[in-house]
Amino acid sequence: MSKRLRKPVKKEKDFSEQIIKILSQSANKAFNYKQIGAKLELDDTQSRNQIIKDLKILAGQNKIIESEPGKYLIKAASKEYYEGKIDMTGRKTAYFVCAELEEDVFIPTNNLNHALDKDIVKVYVYNKRKGKKPEGEVIEVLERNKTDFVGVIDIQKNFSFVSTANPKMYTDIFIPKDKIGEAEQGDVVLVHIEDWPSKADSPFGKVIKVLGKPGEHDTEIHAILAEYGLPSEFPIEVETYAQKIDTSITEAEIAKRRDMRDTLTFTIDPKDAKDFDDALSFKKLENGNYEIGIHIADVSYYLEEGTILDDEAYQRATSVYLVDRVVPMLPEVLSNFACSLRPQEEKYTFSAVFEIDDKCKVISEWFGRTVIYSDQRFAYEEAQYIIETKDDTIPEEISITGSSYQVSPEIVSATLKLDELAKIFRRKRMNDGAISFDKVEVKFDLSDEGEPEGVYFKVSKDANHLIEEFMLLANKKVAEFVGKQKKTFIYRIHDEPNEDKLFAMQAVIAKFGHKIDFKQGSISQALNKLMEDVNGKKEQNLIDTLAIRTMSKAKYSTDNIGHYGLAFDYYSHFTSPIRRYPDVMVHRLLQFYLDGAKSADEELYETKCLHCSTMEGLATNAERDSIKYMQVKYMQNHQDQEFLGVISGVTEWGIYVEIIENKCEGMVRIRDIKDDYYTYDEKQYALVGATSNQLLQLGDEIFVKVKNADLVKKQLDFNFIRRIDEPLK
Repeated sequence: MSKRLRKPVKKEKDFSEQIIKILSQSANKAFNYKQIGAKLELDDTQSRNQIIKDLKILAGQNKIIESEPGKYLIKAASKEYYEGKIDMTGRKTAYFVCAELEEDVFIPTNNLNHALDKDIVKVYVYNKRKGKKPEGEVIEVLERNKTDFVGVIDIQKNFSFVSTANPKMYTDIFIPKDKIGEAEQGDVVLVHIEDWPSKADSPFGKVIKVLGKPGEHDTEIHAILAEYGLPSEFPIEVETYAQKIDTSITEAEIAKRRDMRDTLTFTIDPKDAKDFDDALSFKKLENGNYEIGIHIADVSYYLEEGTILDDEAYQRATSVYLVDRVVPMLPEVLSNFACSLRPQEEKYTFSAVFEIDDKCKVISEWFGRTVIYSDQRFAYEEAQYIIETKDDTIPEEISITGSSYQVSPEIVSATLKLDELAKIFRRKRMNDGAISFDKVEVKFDLSDEGEPEGVYFKVSKDANHLIEEFMLLANKKVAEFVGKQKKTFIYRIHDEPNEDKLFAMQAVIAKFGHKIDFKQGSISQALNKLMEDVNGKKEQNLIDTLAIRTMSKAKYSTDNIGHYGLAFDYYSHFTSPIRRYPDVMVHRLLQFYLDGAKSADEELYETKCLHCSTMEGLATNAERDSIKYMQVKYMQNHQDQEFLGVISGVTEWGIYVEIIENKCEGMVRIRDIKDDYYTYDEKQYALVGATSNQLLQLGDEIFVKVKNADLVKKQLDFNFIRRIDEPLK
């Protein structure tokens, strides 16, 4: 007897997740089954019956509450719903970061529900059982991190798409035909996302600015600024306002200030500097001590609160230093002229003046508004020459004027004494637990057209440290002066390092023969010993970068927790108001308290601190991208050259290689290494050859050639040529 085939049972659809999402999005509103059905666009009897059934089940599971007969609310106390930030991976998946959770939550692509990188979202977390990795689904996008994006436009007959070079932006942006503006096929454009319909794969946007053709120098620099929402020029009304400011030095204003024009004063800055924030004055006192003044441009005198100029400066919050240009916080009439402490000019300043003995004990301190006259401008190289030779004649080859010139014996003597005192201050800081990060800075020799003709490295020497120590002294003492009064102030704070990151770094640096010896003292002493050990070695840049990543990021706050990296209990930013808005606020608050005022509004200033920290981060990212761009451009012109590099990273898809002579980093993809079939060994930080068993390991030196230099993506791809110990073929 043949068996009768059983008719397959139709599986009932479960609407539980959609119900939870709808109720979560309107947490204070009760819904009945009809309203939920309407939200889901379902009106057939079978679906409605299933919704009623699912509502009863969810209520029984205590996930929702029946607030009145037939009406349901999400349970407010449920800890399956969290608010936090999305961190995209570059592979169309993300992690959800939330302070309430012990670990980050994985968000698969199909659970992103239109969330983009760094958006603030509400997430439903599941798989919270022990031994299971938590996963989540975005229920609602609460706040977009950004709505403006840079990309290349592809114009079709009736519409366009803009694709970005940002690996964390996982979707193109759809542009309707009437919102293309002046864009032409292939242009780099700035687009604004206007809407993202629930059933649309891509957000809808409009072109708000055409930046130019891909690969052109100005296009790419403006694209970097636009990507981070940073301006490239001042609005005309701000420039007009700045031009009308009275920048004259008047007797009436001088009379209100401490007159220090007769005290020996000079500046030491980079050779190519155009704005000079700070000057030092020096006087030997009759009792054998020294009066040292740290004089800072009095920007707050010109920058009146509540004006369009002040609003613009606050929104910018910082100057942005790209490879080939500076995008200033203040218009040129202030940044390069009125506020800049130029030589042989009287200037209004805000000063910290100290009496200091030979052992660097601060005997007395004074803070207030001054007027100064700078006798001399030095480049770091010139001051360094004086320190090294004690000579009063600057040779032509290091002179900023292009010809040799004599320096007064008084200035030579002052420079040498300041250097001596700075070294004592520095030793004291290091003994107190300060960390010495003298990270190598990559700089470019540029042609008049902005083309990179060479790469060099900026290294801090005694002249740099001289200025640094006296700026640190002023910043520390100003913060101390206000902090001990328990009044609202803007501090520059820096938390302790992340121990998990330190231990992870230990495994990496061991591949280079180094270690962090925690048994010998504090973390800061161990890190300083490591920095000393790697100084000048091929792996220095990599290990410096890894060490910095273990550190917390310094930021601005009214809540003073001290500055770990500098080993200061009190620290602020007082010394660069031409290029940093927090310093302007510090000047205003300091004068406010010197005038006897009570404590300022802490909540207001904490909001301003958060804004300034955010803008500083964006400026740092733009500066980093401009360096990457210029490195790629430089390597474009060296495509036939072999370079020796060190393997700086190993992944399952290839190895990262940093070229030793210029610090340019690129990737050799695993498929392009032809001498064997390689697989990734995570424990050894290496690629392992299947046949030869040879390793390509973190820290190994290999020869590479440029395979591809992509200016738009700011990305280098290398071809593997040979290991350092292999002969030329």
